Amino acid sequence: MFAYARRHPLLAFYALVFVISWGGILLIVGPGGFLTTTGTSAIFPAVGVASILGPSIAGLLMIGIVAGPAGFRDLLARLRRWRVGACWYAVALLTAPLVNVAALVALSLTSSEFRPAIVTSDDKVSLLLLGLLIGLLVAFCEELGWTGFATPRFLMRRGVLTTGLTMGVIWGVWHLPLFAGNTADAGQVGPLLLMAALLFVWLPPYRVLMVWVYDHTQSLLLVILMHLVIVIGQYTFNIENVSPEGRFASVVAFGVGLWAVVGVLALATHGHLSREGGPAATGPITA
Repeated sequence: MFAYARRHPLLAFYALVFVISWGGILLIVGPGGFLTTTGTSAIFPAVGVASILGPSIAGLLMIGIVAGPAGFRDLLARLRRWRVGACWYAVALLTAPLVNVAALVALSLTSSEFRPAIVTSDDKVSLLLLGLLIGLLVAFCEELGWTGFATPRFLMRRGVLTTGLTMGVIWGVWHLPLFAGNTADAGQVGPLLLMAALLFVWLPPYRVLMVWVYDHTQSLLLVILMHLVIVIGQYTFNIENVSPEGRFASVVAFGVGLWAVVGVLALATHGHLSREGGPAATGPITA
């Protein structure tokens, strides 16, 4: 088994991720609840913890199998790499919030239902703190695997766009049991279309941007921060009492905004998002 994992590290990593995450969810909710648990459910926190254990445990196991102690030293070095320039912190911390604000402002011109929770909540501080605490846990655990292990190995063979899109689609599929319960009331949109929007409209372009930031900074810390702001945004920019059609529109608008950012970057770099215009050079100890 270890020999196979060393020969096919990415396949082994993703297999472990899904076995641990989805297997843990099945143990908690059973087959009948796999696609019906929502964020308002009493057991959803346990489901969330089971999910994020997948990338973190799989990433650490695979680093140990593939690279050994040198791999953990490399992981720690990338986690501690914070001197990357103020502009990269601005990209990591502001891209998602600015796109989200622009999308909601545009939608609010058509209806007053597109008012985010940070505007309508009577306890804005608690809302921010909740998003921050959950975001720190989710971002750190997920990115130990996604960026700590998988991204550098993808970038050894592929460019930023291909790496980001591939990882983004897999990231979307991995979120299926976490998002599926939110499609029970899909209105005229339909559950399949709403699910497709939740999983594949915004996650792939955002992962492209995360991979782009990592490729240029080699900083795992920065990608964790980039993931953190997305989770905080799910609390602060959440639209309460919105119709299914409105939720679909908000997700699509956010995704279109992120794709627009990717498109601008691609035009600015003449289609070469990777450093020096080719497959990204990166820093894993061994493939």
